[in-house]
Amino acid sequence: MLAGTLYALAAGLLWGLVFVAPLLLPDYPAALQSVGRYLAFGLIALPLAWMDRGALRRLSRADWADALKLAAIGNLLYYVCLAGAIQRAGAPLPTMIIGTLPVVIAISANLRDHRRDGRLPWRRLAPSLLLIALGIACVNRVELDALRAQPDADPARYLQGALLAIVAVACWTWYPLRNADWLRAHPDRHPRTWATAQGVATLPLALAGYALLWGGMTLSGSDFAMPFGPRPWFFIGLMACIGLFASWIGTLCWNAASQRLPTALAGQLIVFETLAALAYAFILRGRMPAPLTMAGIALLIAGVLWAVRIRPEPAAAEGHAA
Repeated sequence: MLAGTLYALAAGLLWGLVFVAPLLLPDYPAALQSVGRYLAFGLIALPLAWMDRGALRRLSRADWADALKLAAIGNLLYYVCLAGAIQRAGAPLPTMIIGTLPVVIAISANLRDHRRDGRLPWRRLAPSLLLIALGIACVNRVELDALRAQPDADPARYLQGALLAIVAVACWTWYPLRNADWLRAHPDRHPRTWATAQGVATLPLALAGYALLWGGMTLSGSDFAMPFGPRPWFFIGLMACIGLFASWIGTLCWNAASQRLPTALAGQLIVFETLAALAYAFILRGRMPAPLTMAGIALLIAGVLWAVRIRPEPAAAEGHAA
């Protein structure tokens, strides 16, 4: 349990970096940032795949099909939506919507996977979910007040950002549930192998996406400087860093956590990503969070600490746990 929690913490700290790139590249299309990030991830995975080629050969066609689905929805589609949301609404609104993931995933997993993982009793899970929800609400209140204070705010653009963030939540509710299905069904496989397999599966998708985007921008007469934009070396370096740390190492840490923790509990630990994203956002702003934001962060942490103390009850006992 402790090892799984630490792996989830590491994954959250690394995944929080993905909220930074759209802020550093506001003039780059969200789709280009997504395919660029995952092209870097796929290229990084190639030498790792060669070193792990023996284990990768054991993967069946069905395994590779699962890796392709996870790469398409949990990687490319998720990040297109997230980057687009941040560019349209700024970091606070998407971060607050993505911050609901621990609650959404915990409830989904508890409804879906209780026969496999055991049920986390609702009466014991409720205080943790309440603390997390209150923490998110506190953080959201501060950020929404800041958004309302902006004289040039575009409500339609913010709405687009909110809708894209909701689609991102749907993608990343589906991803950890399906990813955990595979990992729990293959306890003999190393999480590193599955992370590398997803990177390899992402590469052809990212290449195809890059080609389609480049062709579409050329046909539409866009003056954006393809293939790497107006700041090519900064773009390449940032995509390489995120591809290595957030995509491969972050996925490796999350896979290790998913093998050790019930899916409902692992879902709540995605709150670490939200906390990391908020911390990085305030570092970029160069100021401390407001007191209400600090209170919200404390509530989030309290909710997670409460959750990790809960042990699942076997499915046979769920009639007594109701």
